[in-house]
Amino acid sequence: MSLNIVLYQPQIPANTGNIARTCAGTGTSLHLIHPLGFSTDDRMLKRAGLDYWPYVDIHYHDSLEAFIEMTEAQANAQVYLIETYGTRNYTEFDYSNSRQAIYFLFGRETTGLPQEFAQARADHCLRIPQTSHIRSLNLSNAAAIVVYEALRQQGFAGLS
Repeated sequence: MSLNIVLYQPQIPANTGNIARTCAGTGTSLHLIHPLGFSTDDRMLKRAGLDYWPYVDIHYHDSLEAFIEMTEAQANAQVYLIETYGTRNYTEFDYSNSRQAIYFLFGRETTGLPQEFAQARADHCLRIPQTSHIRSLNLSNAAAIVVYEALRQQGFAGLS
């Protein structure tokens, strides 16, 4: 079983750096879908990730379609979309299956995931509850919230 955070066309290097640090600290893989809004050599990205980059299992995908093809080729992959307009709470799903690769897919900081893509997968479009005072939570905070829920359900296996 593996946990994966997937960022669709991320734009803010510090968010991606913070998420990379969370990935290093939890054994979660990081997937970045091109185009990126920055270079992976960006100093802000490296600063946010500090010296944890060698411990991040990072994968790059040329497009959303290429990422989906990769997951469809896996026998036990499950992709969950995290969007503010999701109709189901992220805590309603069972992430404890040890034979399943779980991918949490997050959209761009400014526009989210393509609406048509998300609507076609509405049954796996999840939300994190929040007030109406903000448009959305910070991307790195949202990624940490869902990863730690999955880890909690798995008894924090492999973590001390």
